[in-house]
Amino acid sequence: MACLLKGGGGLYNRLSLGAVVLAAGQGSRLGNRPKSLIELAGIPLIRRQLIALSGAGVDQLVVVLGHYASQIRPFIEDFPITVVDLSDRSEASQKLSVQEGVSALQGKFDAVLIVPSDMPLLGTADYTDLIGAYKKRPEGARMVRPMVSEAPGNPVIFDYAITEEPESSVEPLCRHWWHKHPEQCYGWRTVNDRFAIDLDTFEDVAAVEARLGRQLVVPESVEVISGNA
Repeated sequence: MACLLKGGGGLYNRLSLGAVVLAAGQGSRLGNRPKSLIELAGIPLIRRQLIALSGAGVDQLVVVLGHYASQIRPFIEDFPITVVDLSDRSEASQKLSVQEGVSALQGKFDAVLIVPSDMPLLGTADYTDLIGAYKKRPEGARMVRPMVSEAPGNPVIFDYAITEEPESSVEPLCRHWWHKHPEQCYGWRTVNDRFAIDLDTFEDVAAVEARLGRQLVVPESVEVISGNA
């Protein structure tokens, strides 16, 4: 049975989708601040991401926390999501976050999205477009990511079956696959630069403020970064 892809794009079989939102980082280049709690129009980025992904038809959402877990939890606990807390690990690396986040998905999916939590401009329509690009990917492609002006953007969406292959547990899943299996990867070229904008530094914050004509609220620096403290 086919169904209309939300937001247009023609008739395609509906995908069963899981998404892993990465929010475990220390935010060291932002002065040790939880980037996912930066507020745009009074709403923390982490909530914006969860709302947008839900609107795009994601079936299960996993949020991976590490540093600042206790600060972030109150902003997401009202969502029907799965939370993975890595705050008791010595280092909540992106590699570990991706592995643990994917492992927390319950059941099998057609595809998985890996979403950084510090991308301020992505909304439901952007995720829908990326999902549509995955549905229309070239034959043999198993991983898709947006390419903006020839530079790789985020999020990445890939065939869930990749997570069941032994090598996916050895290296950072997306980066490893992109370089080792170029024939199975598809760079979806788009002029939508929202896929290339994140908030790693105060310069990034200032650039987004200038673009939007409004101020972002950046959380205070947090001295104790363990979620169990």
